[in-house]
Amino acid sequence: MKLIILDRNGVINGYSDGPVKSPEEWTPLPGSLEAVARLTNAGYHVVVVDHPPESGDGRLDIETLNRIHAKMHRLSVEAGGLIEAAFFFTDAAECPDAPCAGLLEEIGRRLKIGLHGVPVISDNLPEIEAAEAVAARPILVRTGKGEYALVERPHLKERVEVFNDLATVADYLLIQSD
Repeated sequence: MKLIILDRNGVINGYSDGPVKSPEEWTPLPGSLEAVARLTNAGYHVVVVDHPPESGDGRLDIETLNRIHAKMHRLSVEAGGLIEAAFFFTDAAECPDAPCAGLLEEIGRRLKIGLHGVPVISDNLPEIEAAEAVAARPILVRTGKGEYALVERPHLKERVEVFNDLATVADYLLIQSD
């Protein structure tokens, strides 16, 4: 199975004044859904990791998160791709900063696949570190918080592949697999 794990915020969709908290705020980054389509059509099983944002009265409620994910799935299909699943933590105490290694391990267990070398694409340092912790293939994109991550840790690009956006990662992976 060719699996690819995508962070949602900052990789597939952008941020406005913070993390997306409603389906109306969810807007795909240019080229991201087309990249998902190219990956899907090349045989990749695309899954998403998400760390729902805080809302004014606590965590984002599950109904709203489901509506955000439904929009993401629908637009992905309309673009010719398929996001097979979205994995997330609902309890901030389980993983306070971002989808952590435990969530990635859960994906591997549920899909019955080892994560060694599986591309994990993110714009966020904690997710990159989680990918490294499970021996996946961390890939940082400059969209979202990615550029900030490179400023914060300039030596990161010595150990992690860095691309401008999901579309350029997809192009690279598809060329590699030919």
